[in-house]
Amino acid sequence: MTAEYLNTLYVTRDAASVRLDHDTLRVDAEGDCLLHMPLLHLGSLVVFGNVYVTPALMRRFAGEGRSIVYLTRSGRFAARVEGPVNGNVLLRQSQYRAVDDVVMTAALARSFVAGKIQNSRSLLQRSSRDADSKRRRLLGPAIDALADALCRLDGCHELDVIRGIEGECARRVFGAFGALLTQQRADFEMVGRSRRPPRDRTNALLSFLYALLASDCSAALEAVGLDPQAGYLHALRPGRPALTLDLMEELRPILGDRLAVTLVNRCQLGPGDFSARPGGAVWLSDEGRKKVLVAYQTRKADEVAHRLLKRKVPLGLVPHLQARLLARVLRGDIEAYPAFRME
Repeated sequence: MTAEYLNTLYVTRDAASVRLDHDTLRVDAEGDCLLHMPLLHLGSLVVFGNVYVTPALMRRFAGEGRSIVYLTRSGRFAARVEGPVNGNVLLRQSQYRAVDDVVMTAALARSFVAGKIQNSRSLLQRSSRDADSKRRRLLGPAIDALADALCRLDGCHELDVIRGIEGECARRVFGAFGALLTQQRADFEMVGRSRRPPRDRTNALLSFLYALLASDCSAALEAVGLDPQAGYLHALRPGRPALTLDLMEELRPILGDRLAVTLVNRCQLGPGDFSARPGGAVWLSDEGRKKVLVAYQTRKADEVAHRLLKRKVPLGLVPHLQARLLARVLRGDIEAYPAFRME
């Protein structure tokens, strides 16, 4: 099984314009050319806030299977521009049938949640090994609770129970998140998970990273011909990318939580990279977003071991590999979905 690893270009400059220049992409702002790059190895374009993309570039991207994703300035998904759907109708037919199959739905949901719990527990254990006694006392109960949750999850066939276990584990991880931080703990204190809007710097950072991951997971699902809206763990709602959220679960601890902890502990981000908004919301600043984007792209280039493939792959390729494995399960080529586990 192979997949091509293509780069994503992020444009964060307010009032910038992105246009096609023969076989290259050009970014201009205030009369200056900020970037000129060939399209050859560019897989997608992500723009933040008030960025203009020319119709000619949209047509070229759509015709060649590249996506353009629009995010708000805070990193929340706004829209996606894409061409004809890839894949075949039989795969999507199998996907929709599986949504109505309670056994298949529970099995897939259980795999997504198991992957998330295992990767979250690995993150907590890794931090606990080098923690002082106070932090270890905070991390220990969460690590034990996640182990217990895995035992309860094994063999569970009720979707509501599986969702309940996932929610319980998420609260455990976020409750222990402060113990993962060794630097700037007061500046990045987190009191539970808050999303719309984020109420502190850690929540603002996590929301931004999750938005980037959601974009990558949606692109991966669409690339293999799956519908990001029709999922299994997350309930179906109009406009909700349920399958994207499903695929994200096992990757949140790796490309979201772990990267957030690294950025804070290495002091690559600080309080000055955030700004408070009316009503108590906290957002990343323009400079803060740029730092996170660079770190996110760098992290995606890191090679990690893939247990099923038995070789190392770029971390940015994992959503595409997992989407292909999910498609094989839905086609009946393999029996169960193997969630990605980080060593």
